[in-house]
Amino acid sequence: MGAEKLSISLDSDLAAAVRAAAGEQGVSVSTWLADAAQAQVRQRRLREALDALASEEGELDPAEIDRLITDARRTSRVVIGTKGAA
Repeated sequence: MGAEKLSISLDSDLAAAVRAAAGEQGVSVSTWLADAAQAQVRQRRLREALDALASEEGELDPAEIDRLITDARRTSRVVIGTKGAA
């Protein structure tokens, strides 16, 4: 999978916080931002999956939502750009 270079603008305080966080984790700013973006994509897809399940099964119990989220966090991975991947 290839990489695509993006140009982004951040508030100065946020940019400093990102640099500091990346440095603390020993990764590049690009890696830190990619990890953060991947977490957001995973969260969005989880929300979409929960909404789809709720539309099929009816309103979900909060305990069931917690269990599903825990299971998803334990087993999920984000795959982008590969249609039909299993």
